[in-house]
Amino acid sequence: MAVLVLDSSALFSMDQLPEGESVCPPGVVDELRRYKDPRLSLWGDLLRVSDCTAASVKRVEEAAGRSGDIGRLSPVDVTVLALALDIGGTVLTDDYSIQNAARVLGVPYRAVGQEGIRRVERWNYRCTGCGKWFKERRDECPICGSSMRAHRKRRARRSRMQPSRLSSD
Repeated sequence: MAVLVLDSSALFSMDQLPEGESVCPPGVVDELRRYKDPRLSLWGDLLRVSDCTAASVKRVEEAAGRSGDIGRLSPVDVTVLALALDIGGTVLTDDYSIQNAARVLGVPYRAVGQEGIRRVERWNYRCTGCGKWFKERRDECPICGSSMRAHRKRRARRSRMQPSRLSSD
């Protein structure tokens, strides 16, 4: 059975830990403490806490940069994916951005309390003021200073009448 790498969203959704070995990065435990989640004291020794390598963090950041997810992933999310890469684990999460990046990286994942993603999404970012589009997330638009909003990249539409199918009668 694969080791399960747990994200905060998974832990917030569960009443008890799943069967088998469960591990998470320190940032996940910090998030549970920040929100004063009482289950953390119940799980104690059952949840192993482990750091990830800098090399895996870099791989996650590069892949998430290609898909546009880097602006949607928190530093803790990045460490969850990096830890899964390091130990060959399966990520347990309800966070769609983590699932999307996991699929891009080839890391197995499972949803906990809701349905998982159906396909990989690519992201672009648009200024809410001037409407300029950017491939990477920015805190504010470099042109007008307005906030940015994430949008799924549009997929190219296939032409219904392809030239090879048209007859020249």
